[in-house]
Amino acid sequence: MSPLAAIGYACKAPWWTLQLATGAKSFRDNPVLGSRTLNRWGLHLARRRTAMRLATLRRAQLSRALTLEERESFDENGYLIRHNAIADFDAFLKEVKGLRAPAREMRQGQAITRHIGLDREVLAKLPQCRAFVTDEHFLARMHYAASYRGEPTFSVQSVIADPRGGERDPQTLFHSDTFHPTAKAWLFLTDVAADEGPFAYVPGSHRVDARRLDWEYEKSVEARHSPDRMNGEGSFRIDEAERAALGLPPPVRCAVPANTLIIADTSGFHARTASPRPTHRVEIYATLRRTPFVPWTGGHALALPPISGRHTRLHSIFGGATWKPVGAVGAFEPASW
Repeated sequence: MSPLAAIGYACKAPWWTLQLATGAKSFRDNPVLGSRTLNRWGLHLARRRTAMRLATLRRAQLSRALTLEERESFDENGYLIRHNAIADFDAFLKEVKGLRAPAREMRQGQAITRHIGLDREVLAKLPQCRAFVTDEHFLARMHYAASYRGEPTFSVQSVIADPRGGERDPQTLFHSDTFHPTAKAWLFLTDVAADEGPFAYVPGSHRVDARRLDWEYEKSVEARHSPDRMNGEGSFRIDEAERAALGLPPPVRCAVPANTLIIADTSGFHARTASPRPTHRVEIYATLRRTPFVPWTGGHALALPPISGRHTRLHSIFGGATWKPVGAVGAFEPASW
């Protein structure tokens, strides 16, 4: 290491160390998190165990908002499904089809994902969507899945896939988003058939037992140097043999009709299954991920003025180079690239 590089490393080391107390997950970007020696000593497992204990504590505080049946189903499986989620679905769908707004697109292998952010200004013109994103029943279940209260980030999401060209979409490999509970939700506005890339989830994979911890230990030791970029970024991939070795059941493929809502803890293993033919599906997409190392459920910075209702813009600014602005577009229009 050159003297200049050594100085730069020393200057960044305190920041890398502070990130241990946050939701930072990338073994590649943080040499402390990615240290082979520290992870052999149990660094990743210590963060994993602590995050799960605190999540269990927070969920106990949030559990009264759910029915007993919902809690038992979620605790067993890691996700909830609600059919006929929107009472006046025709009006809801008409509203989304009429929306043209600034969007971003990202290509991953054979799939392009488009996001139209549902911030306060956009929602002011969309009463049906506004009612959904502020619905207390929905938010309570989103909070339980995430293990804390907060304001999710909402987008109209289009997934446009064409298996005839490009590399494999990395989202079609079963993976865990991160090392602690985090919530995602999809309100499907189009039917998703079994051969149209439905969401799939490995039931119970959000829970942590000794076999899962042993598996994550091995992954963490080599993650920084893994040839799989997503493993290196802390989103561990798992194949069928590894899943079976962990004693986990086969994944459930959620082929569902339009107007179905799925809420999941995406620290469990999930994927967007591959489609054998070109597809274009549209959904309302929500995500809620916060710092895992706190015992309280509230205090979400993005839910405070003046950020509340506007943080989809922050995702547009800080979403990374993989997202490309494509101007005003509709959710049902073809991909621009």
